[in-house]
Amino acid sequence: MTVNFDDIKYIAFDLDGTLVDSVPDLAEGIRMALADHDLHTVTDNEVRNWIGNGAEIMLKRALSQNVTIKPDIDEALYQKVRERFDFHYANNGHDKTIVYPGVKETLAELKAAGYTLGVVTNKPYQFVPEILTDLNLAQFFTDVIGGDSLPTNKPDPEGLFSLRDKHSLSNENMLMVGDSKNDILAAKNAGYVSVGLTYGYNYGEPISDSAPEFVADHFNQLLTVLSTEKTA
Repeated sequence: MTVNFDDIKYIAFDLDGTLVDSVPDLAEGIRMALADHDLHTVTDNEVRNWIGNGAEIMLKRALSQNVTIKPDIDEALYQKVRERFDFHYANNGHDKTIVYPGVKETLAELKAAGYTLGVVTNKPYQFVPEILTDLNLAQFFTDVIGGDSLPTNKPDPEGLFSLRDKHSLSNENMLMVGDSKNDILAAKNAGYVSVGLTYGYNYGEPISDSAPEFVADHFNQLLTVLSTEKTA
């Protein structure tokens, strides 16, 4: 893909593993939901490899105790565990969820530079506004799309297309930033340029394997990528 960063007007960000490290709170919610039904427990490190495809797949991976979901998962049991997870995750606060270094400062600079910013996450929408508000991130974003805001979620490009169309932009105006292959695939499926972050959750795979146009080790390198490419 030919990239001209002079054309970028809108930057869409993933949430978990990109803007915030939410594993401790997600893992605690899962552990409590499983305990409510006298099931096995899970570790933070296990949960770290199960995030990225939305709550349903995350919880079915937890029930399977593996990133590969067992084909014989009891749907009724999943629904019961999902109900308890939603309750615990909504009511236990997000005290253990932290913003990654450089995120707030970088978002402030991007917004001041005139970019429109949005969040496109596979996390259920009901949890997202509160997390953004609690962590003092909400003021940066014009749009927030959750995993259940539309009929599909990443890597389907529907969410990215909806932002493009809402703001009367073109593919060349859009940039996707994320830590997971789902983010990069969504960008590729939409025909958008992408930046992959190495520090988040990607099932133990290097984000470079998904071939984003740029790879960054730290969130604030996004400023360098944009400014370097604009002046190149």
